[in-house]
Amino acid sequence: MASLVRHVTIDSSDAYALATFWAAALDSRLSDDDRPGDEEALVQAPGAALLFVTVPEKKSVKNRVHLDLQPQDRTRDEEVERLLRLGATLVDDRRNTDGTGWATLADPEGNEFCVERSAGERAE
Repeated sequence: MASLVRHVTIDSSDAYALATFWAAALDSRLSDDDRPGDEEALVQAPGAALLFVTVPEKKSVKNRVHLDLQPQDRTRDEEVERLLRLGATLVDDRRNTDGTGWATLADPEGNEFCVERSAGERAE
C-alpha cells in the first residue's frame, strides 16, 4: 500500500498564533490539546490537516509549496476580503475582469497561499 499524507507541516515563529489564524481562515478549530506557547499546533480542517511547528529561523524566501483555497459558501472575492480582515495581506492580484484568475495572499508570518474561484463561480 502507498503512503498517505497525514498532514501538511508548516514551520512558524509561533505555532499556536499561526494555527489560530489558519483555523479561522478554514472555518475550523485547533486541536483541544493545543495551548499558547506550545511548539506544535494542529488544525484539523476538512480535506487536510495542517501541523504548525515552531522553529527558530524566520521565513526568508518564497514558499516552495503553498496552499490553494477554494471557497465553499462565498465567492472568491468575498473570501479574499474575509481573509484580509483576519490578518492576511495581498501579495499578488491575478483576478481578471472576466472572473477568472486568483489572488495570492500571505498569512501573518508571510507564507503565501492562493484563493481561487468557488465551484459555483467556475460553473457560471
